[in-house]
Amino acid sequence: KMLSRVLCTVLFMGALPSLAEVSQGHISVVLLGATGDLAKKYLWQGLFQLYMDKVSSGHSFTFHGAALTAQEPGQRLMFDVLKKLACPPDESPNRCAVLKDQFVKLSRYHQLKTAENYTMLNREIETLLHQEGLKEAGRIFYFSVPPFAYTEIASHINSSCRAPPGAWLRVVLEKPFGHDLKSAQQLAAELTSFFREEEMFRVDHYLGKQAVAHILPFRDQNRQFLDPIWNRHHVERVEIVLKETVDAKGRTSFYEQYGVIRDVLQNHLTEALMFLTMELPANVSRAEEVLQCKLQAFQSLRRLEKSSAVLGQYQSYARQVQEELQKAPGYTSTTPTFAGVLIHSDSLRWEGVPFLLTSGKALDERVGYVRVLFKNRAYCTQSQALRAAGHSQCKAKQIIFYIGHGELNTPAVLVSRNLFKPVMPKGSWSELVGHSDLHVFGQPLSDYYVYSPVKERDAYSVLISNIYHGRKDFFITTENLLASWRFWTPLLESITHQPLRLYPGGVENQHLLDFEMVSGEVAFTVAEPVQLLNPHRQMPSDYKTIQSKFRQSPLVSAWSEDLISQLASDIEKAASRSVAHSGQFHLALSGGSSPVVLFQRLARHHYAFPWKHTHIWLVDERCVPLTNSESNFFSLHSHLLQSVRVPYFNLHPMPVHLNQRLCVEEDGGTEMYAKEIVALVANASFDLVLLGVGTDGHTASLFPHSETGLEGAQTVVLTESPVKPHQRMSLSLPLINRARQVFVLVLGKGKHDITTLLSRVGHQPRKWPISGVSPSSGQLVWYVDYEALLG
Repeated sequence: KMLSRVLCTVLFMGALPSLAEVSQGHISVVLLGATGDLAKKYLWQGLFQLYMDKVSSGHSFTFHGAALTAQEPGQRLMFDVLKKLACPPDESPNRCAVLKDQFVKLSRYHQLKTAENYTMLNREIETLLHQEGLKEAGRIFYFSVPPFAYTEIASHINSSCRAPPGAWLRVVLEKPFGHDLKSAQQLAAELTSFFREEEMFRVDHYLGKQAVAHILPFRDQNRQFLDPIWNRHHVERVEIVLKETVDAKGRTSFYEQYGVIRDVLQNHLTEALMFLTMELPANVSRAEEVLQCKLQAFQSLRRLEKSSAVLGQYQSYARQVQEELQKAPGYTSTTPTFAGVLIHSDSLRWEGVPFLLTSGKALDERVGYVRVLFKNRAYCTQSQALRAAGHSQCKAKQIIFYIGHGELNTPAVLVSRNLFKPVMPKGSWSELVGHSDLHVFGQPLSDYYVYSPVKERDAYSVLISNIYHGRKDFFITTENLLASWRFWTPLLESITHQPLRLYPGGVENQHLLDFEMVSGEVAFTVAEPVQLLNPHRQMPSDYKTIQSKFRQSPLVSAWSEDLISQLASDIEKAASRSVAHSGQFHLALSGGSSPVVLFQRLARHHYAFPWKHTHIWLVDERCVPLTNSESNFFSLHSHLLQSVRVPYFNLHPMPVHLNQRLCVEEDGGTEMYAKEIVALVANASFDLVLLGVGTDGHTASLFPHSETGLEGAQTVVLTESPVKPHQRMSLSLPLINRARQVFVLVLGKGKHDITTLLSRVGHQPRKWPISGVSPSSGQLVWYVDYEALLG
C-alpha cells in the first residue's frame, strides 16, 4: 500500500505525531494544467510547501497532476518539474530530502480530456482511499487553464468527480474572470450552475503578497494610532503602484485582449484599494464581515470618467503585435500598456482624498507598493541640521506597504518615525534595526520603523495554505468580482479609442509619463515630443468651433470636449449677467447622460460661478426616490451639487416622492412645483433652461404624442415614458418657452439621425417635441458636437 508506506516513512522521520492523527481524513489535490507555465513556476512549489507545512496536521494527501497531454509524455513533463522542487533555507536537509521524496511518490499524472477520464479519476481516488482505509476530508481542483475551458471542466467535475457527502469541494480559479461586466456575469452564471459560492476560490495572487495581506491586520492591530488619522482630514493622498521593466513580448495575444487596466488595475490594485478604503469589521478574521465591508467600499467609489485616466503605450508594442499576431504593416493598436487612474471615494471617511492607481510595462524599475501620505501641518523653526533629526515633524509622514522588488527587494512595512511606532506580530514580522544607506521616497531608512517578514513566502504558497484552511477572505467572491467590473467597465468603454501617449521604455521615459491632478481630473504634465508621434495614428481634427444656424437659431459645434467647455463658459456668463441685473439666477437643468460631462466641467473649472445667488431647478424627473441612482437629481448631486456651494434653500428638486408613494396625481406634486416656480421665479420665466434631445425627438420628459405638456395652461405635468421608469414629471413646453434663454445640448454619433431629421422638419411638437421649443421672448441656442452633426 503506497500511501501507508509514505506515512510510515514520514512517521519514522518524526514528521508526524501519531498514526491516529493520520486517519482524520484524506485530501486529494488535482492540479489541472499541471505542465503549464504557472504550474511550473509557482503552483507545484506552492503545493509542496503546503505538504511540508501540513504533513503533521492529521490529514493525508495525494496530488494529481492533470492536463490534455497523453499519459507518458505528460508524466515525464510533470516529474521534470517535481525534481526541481526546493525547501526553504531553514528546513533541515534530511527532512527536506524525505519530504520531497514522499511528495513525488504521492504525486501522479492523469490525462483529463473526456468525461470518461474524469470518471476514471474519481474511481482511482475512491479505490485508493478504500484500500488505505481512509475517509475523505475533501478535494481541491486547481484550474490552471484558460477561462474558456472552465465551463466544460466544471461540468465534468460536477457530474462525475465530486467529493462524497460529508467531504468538501474547493475549486480554485485563475484570472482573467471575464473581459468586462457582461462577460464576467456570463462566466459567473455558468460556474454557479455547477458549484456553490462557498466552493469557489477565485485567485488574485496579490492577496497572497505578504505586504498586501498584512494591510487589514495592520489596520486592526494599530487601531489606537490609526483611528484618529485614517481619514480625509489627515491623509493627503494614496498611491497604489505596480511598475514593471519587462514588456509584453511573447504575451501580445493576451495583452491585445486585455491591456494594462484589465490585467493589473481591475484586480490586483483594486483589491489593495479595498483593504485601504473599507471600514474595518469588528473581527477581521471573519471572512463574511470582511467581504461585506469590501462590497460597501465598492459602492462608495465615484464613477470613473474618461478624464480620470492617462494612458500610454511603449513604442515597440505595435511592432511586436504585428510580428506575433501577423498583423498588416502599419497596424495601430489602441491597447494601453501604461495607465494612471485617479479614483475618489464618496464615503464620509475618504471624500476628497485622491487614490492614484498606476501600472505599466517597459518602465524604469520593477517595484510594487502601497503608499499612504499624510498631510503635514507642521512649520519647523529650527535649523536644517535639527530638521534632519529622525523625529522632526517637518519630515514627510507616511505608511508604506512595500510589496517587493525595487530598492528594498523584500516585502516590508514602513512607518515614519514621526507618526507612531506600530504594533506588529512578533512571530511573523521583525524590525530591521541595522539601517543601510538606502533611501525610500527620498528619505533614509533610518527615518522609518521598518519591518519585514520573519519567513518570506511567495504569494502562491500563502494562497494555497488559505485554500487548505478555507479562508474565503483571501479570494474574490462572485459579488466582489462583479462589483469590481461594474466600477471599471464604464471607463474601459469610454477609452476604447482614446489616443495613447507613446513612450520609448525604461529610463528613457524620463518625465514623459508623469501626470498631475487638476480639479478632479488627471493629465500628463509634459507635452508628447513630436518625434514620438506615430505617423499612422489618427489624430483629432484641428477644426475650430463652428458657429452658424440650426433650425433658424444659433448653432455652436465643436468636438465634444471643446463644445462642453464653450457651453459651460456661456452658462457662467449668463449667470453673471443675471445676478448683476436682478441679484439671482434661475437655472433649470435636464437629466440624462449628456449633461453629466457639463456638470463635471462646471464643478471643476468654474470657480467664479455665482453659485451663492443661483437657484437650481429640474426640467424633468423620473418617478423614483431621490436617493435612487436613476434619479436626475441624484445624478445632478453626484456630479455637480456636492462639489459647489449652492445654498440649501436654492435647491428645488421635483416633488416626485410624496406620502411615501411616487407620482400619484392626487398628491398634487405637479401643482406644488408649479406654485413654487410662480412664487420664486419672476413671471415664471427661468433665466436659462438646459435641454437635451432623445433619439425619438423627445425633450425634457415630453415624448411624441404625449397627452399632456405639449400645449395648454398646465406648467408642470406627469407624463409617460416608453422606457423604464415609465412615470415622469416634467416642465411643460409652454413653460419652457417662457424662458429668457434655452440651450439645447446634443452629443454623440447616436444622435446623428435625429439631428439630421430635425434640420429638415418644421414646428411639429406632437411628432417631435423638441421642434416645439421656441422661446417667445428669449433666445434658443443649439450646442451640437461634430459626431451628432456630421456622423
